[in-house]
Amino acid sequence: MEVDEVLMISDRTHYLGMYLSCVAEKRKPNDSEKRRGGKYMDKQIVLELAERYDSLYLYEEAVILEQIQLLRRYFPQVALLYSMKANPNAAVVDCILQQGIGVDAASLEEVRLGAKRGLTREEIYYSAPGKTKEEIVQAMSMATLIADSISEVERIQEIAAQCQEKVRIGIRLNPDFTMYGEDGQPSKFGIDEARFWQEMPNWKKDARIQIVGVHIHLESQKLHAEILASYYRKVMDVAEQFRQIQGYSLQFLNMGSGIGIPYTSQDQPLDLKWLGQELTNMLHIFAQQNPTTKVFIESGRFLVGKAGWYVTKVLDRKISYGKTILILKNTFNGFLRPSLACLIAKYTKGMQLGGSEPLFTAKDAFPCITWKQAPLERVTLMGNLCTSADIIAEDIMLPRLECGDVIVIPNAGSYGAVLSPMQFSLQQKPKEFFLTLEGEILDVSGERNDKQQEGYN
Repeated sequence: MEVDEVLMISDRTHYLGMYLSCVAEKRKPNDSEKRRGGKYMDKQIVLELAERYDSLYLYEEAVILEQIQLLRRYFPQVALLYSMKANPNAAVVDCILQQGIGVDAASLEEVRLGAKRGLTREEIYYSAPGKTKEEIVQAMSMATLIADSISEVERIQEIAAQCQEKVRIGIRLNPDFTMYGEDGQPSKFGIDEARFWQEMPNWKKDARIQIVGVHIHLESQKLHAEILASYYRKVMDVAEQFRQIQGYSLQFLNMGSGIGIPYTSQDQPLDLKWLGQELTNMLHIFAQQNPTTKVFIESGRFLVGKAGWYVTKVLDRKISYGKTILILKNTFNGFLRPSLACLIAKYTKGMQLGGSEPLFTAKDAFPCITWKQAPLERVTLMGNLCTSADIIAEDIMLPRLECGDVIVIPNAGSYGAVLSPMQFSLQQKPKEFFLTLEGEILDVSGERNDKQQEGYN
């Protein structure tokens, strides 16, 4: 890769969120979109922050809002839920929930975060395996419970009897099909579909619970619209079958998601326009028999994945037996996923790998970008932890970097800080910043997520 190509890529990625809209619509950016407004991350913002901090995350409100607009443009008849586990940073959560989006909660704490922001029980859906009685009791008044197993239904029944109330719940199903149309597979998530139909007559007569919804989610990070369309059709078939057997329509149907984002240069963006039209046609037919059923799609990485950047600095450089090694601040412990990708690539050379979300997407999902103009050299990028596994890139070509130079990694908005082992060797944690639509930079770092946010001056 030539120096000009490196610089061209880094320049283009300033506005990657903006370009996603153009790619999805198969058009070129217009003059207005090409203008570099203050609401997008740019080189100067990164360099100013890097002057003060050796490692940090930067989240862009403009990109998050663009992603929300894309889903609403192409899926107008579907309600959205934010999968908060993707990025629970308070500023990110506030930005999304203020757009009228509900919460797909994977823990009691995520339920609380949604309730604290004014969401009602009908806007928070608590779906996770292994809920304890205590978690169920505390969540009942704040969220719609999605039972993940037969035994969880029994726990809810017991609690409902003690509270002397009838609890409306959803059921997470493990359907008799896969994302690719094969027979159903064993899963830690949900109740097998055949067992669900077997239990429904008893649940229907039970005075303690009422089954009002179904939740199905099989896979994430899908970029093939035809596969998702087929999956959505099968999910709606389950809801229609419910109506025919039970004699009433579901109040809600959560179809999960699967909607992915391009991580590598080989990835083709999902054709949202085509998928949206297919889904609209399906929903038109579905609504004829199920006019009151609210249909949800949940999204995590699609909303925030492209809105986040990880910034780190060169702390040291050395040559060891002819290999140039750059030591960076907080790699494995700051942004885990690039290190995992590198580790997997090392032990699977020549193998064709699928993803294992949210830990591994692809070997080249997290390119290292620099603005330095200098002759190219071959380097290996490692972190400052006391482990040889702390490596994010091996034998790549970059302009020659010195101590203090900055490296930026895209695709860091989802499953970034939240997955990384920041306790490792008690290193100083990366900071987190939020670039608002107005161009203000807020310090929204970890322990202050739910406290007053300070402006960066």
